[in-house]
Amino acid sequence: MSTPTGNPAAAAKPLPPVERTFSAFRPVPRTGVIYVTTEAAKLGFSYGDPDWCNLGQGQPETGPLPGAPPRLDAVPIGTDDQEYAPVAGLWELREAIAELYNRLYRRGLPSKYTAENVSVSGGGRAALTRAAASLGQINLGHFLPDYTAYEELLDVFGNFAAIPILLEGERGYGFSVGDLRREILGRGLSAILLSNPCNPTGKHVRGEDLAAWVRTANELDCALLVDEFYSHYMYVEGSDPNHPQPLMESAARYVEDVDRDPILIFDGLTKNWRYPGWRVTWTIGPKAVIEAVASAGSFLDGGGSKPMQRAAVGLMDAEHVRAETTAIQRSFSKKRRLMIDRLRKMGIAIDVEPEGTFYVWGSVAELPDAICDGQSFFRAALEEKVICVPGEFFDVNPGKRRTGRASRFKNHIRFSFGPSEETVTRALDRLEAMVARHR
Repeated sequence: MSTPTGNPAAAAKPLPPVERTFSAFRPVPRTGVIYVTTEAAKLGFSYGDPDWCNLGQGQPETGPLPGAPPRLDAVPIGTDDQEYAPVAGLWELREAIAELYNRLYRRGLPSKYTAENVSVSGGGRAALTRAAASLGQINLGHFLPDYTAYEELLDVFGNFAAIPILLEGERGYGFSVGDLRREILGRGLSAILLSNPCNPTGKHVRGEDLAAWVRTANELDCALLVDEFYSHYMYVEGSDPNHPQPLMESAARYVEDVDRDPILIFDGLTKNWRYPGWRVTWTIGPKAVIEAVASAGSFLDGGGSKPMQRAAVGLMDAEHVRAETTAIQRSFSKKRRLMIDRLRKMGIAIDVEPEGTFYVWGSVAELPDAICDGQSFFRAALEEKVICVPGEFFDVNPGKRRTGRASRFKNHIRFSFGPSEETVTRALDRLEAMVARHR
């Protein structure tokens, strides 16, 4: 039987795919890291491919480091581990986390954290989402630039209004306690969300500055929601990375009363223990707030993995944490210096050298025209099998309410020195050659 056109091949020709839209669902944008790896996948990238260098990754290298405790590579699963974990987390893990913070940051202070001050969750975003769902009808301040995933988090819940607070590269992204007080009072803020150290700039509020932030928040009854997932990645110029006692800092050190001060801290195994795949994280704060956060978890996520939480208890030993942190700071300090120096040699400007995290925040504005903004540099780097993240993703803009203008960070790139030193070096070699070809 022939087709009406008389061409049998026409009947076999497949119809082009039709993109269907669904009225019940909205478009949900990808966060920065997911976006860049998705774009890289179109050019052949896959996780574990040795030909690619992922300077866009938001995780540290997870293998052995010199001087670090042995890595856990097996997790026993008991019969009762097949059951759900409590939404707030296993009690023994909550106790271990509270005791760790007391030992590291609250020696000699009368007010101590207990298990009731801790809620365990299945990943950093889950912890932050629980907290966001627990907020009332308030004004919540957030900084620019900051962590890309905050954008959807600050938009999906309708109770609070997200108020951006601009940080300036010319000031090294600094923000004094006077600035903090002015923003809280002037904008009527009841809470402020921040990553500290900051992802992507690496700026770190620490010491007396952090103490003053905590005192001010307490005085003005403004909750500080402090994302401390990078708090063990601390760098001080001139310090000895081989010193047996690592640099460690947390807002927990400056809380006066753990049940009255409006300080909520987020952390987990993801970065500071280098076990991102475990998805074990926690929130620490006043008991009443932790009760609300756990209640939110009961309808948002239902709780984390029971066997992974049980295995995490042993990782809360203070000496284990100090040894791991010492190894992190020794290895990552070297990669940090390597990346800063090589990027500057290429002509990439760095507003502030990172005091924490494993990222370098650089401006490509002075590079040749073809690669002088974040998107064009990112696209050119993909051709070299190098992934990085354009700065515009850190211009947190909930609901895309700021429209019709270019991002303040359109010329910036976030470069990660989370991968191994060998991968970082190979990526920098490729980027340096790429920039040289465009000159």
